[in-house]
Amino acid sequence: MSQLWQKLTSLNFLRNDSSGSAGTGHGRNGSAELFPLGTETIAWLGRLTGSSCRRTTLYRTALMHRSVLHDLPQDTEHPESNQRLEFLGDAVLDLLVSEHLFKQFPSGDEGHLSNNRSKLVNRKSLAAFALRLGLGEHLFIGDSADKERIRTSESALADAFEALIGAIYLDQGIAGAERFIMNHVIGGVDLQRVVEEEFNYKSRLIEYAQSRHLPPPQYCVVSEEGAEHEKTFTVEATCRGMILGRGRAPRKKDAEQFAAREAMALLETSDPFSPEEAE
Repeated sequence: MSQLWQKLTSLNFLRNDSSGSAGTGHGRNGSAELFPLGTETIAWLGRLTGSSCRRTTLYRTALMHRSVLHDLPQDTEHPESNQRLEFLGDAVLDLLVSEHLFKQFPSGDEGHLSNNRSKLVNRKSLAAFALRLGLGEHLFIGDSADKERIRTSESALADAFEALIGAIYLDQGIAGAERFIMNHVIGGVDLQRVVEEEFNYKSRLIEYAQSRHLPPPQYCVVSEEGAEHEKTFTVEATCRGMILGRGRAPRKKDAEQFAAREAMALLETSDPFSPEEAE
């Protein structure tokens, strides 16, 4: 979280810099003439953001792959690549996704929330979101670069996607960035399926039992607390009558996952089923 905080400390400075002097490319008329945003790209951006793009130079920078800089003569005014906007967009994306997960999983601890966030905003996921939007088709790429490869490159697409979020934040504020992320990140995945399938401790515990020829783990609700509409369940995970872990959550399924997670943490450091441990 310390890295996230370091990124966020620069947001207010950049957001309040209406002149664009913080490296957003404002005032670089030569760059605007060399790399104009076409009407098709402007219309595409409007559909993505749900609003007209007021500061078009920001979006031009977001779409500027660093290969462009390598092809221009030294005495030509160079545009800015999207790397600084990528840094900013990364921080905005982490903040808004973290807030959504914090609200979505009120019983999740820091490790659970961090793991879920990493599944949503890793480079592979971001590149997939960018491909779905057709972002690669709108990138500015240097003539000497392999344009077809870059337009489908996981790294280039993930960078540009984050840079686009940075541009939206500076142009439309946090509300505009949140609208984009909700529509094209959070709304683009089945969050519950991602959590259950990619981070399924119950499946891992079953695999552990099978690999050691143990009976399947059992889950038992040992207590229910609270009113009918706001119960909290406590579940124990057992195998061969041995309690391996305990979980507590508003949903039985989540409590079982937490119990299985605690069980796996135990089994990763010891083997209670070995003859030596049993003694």
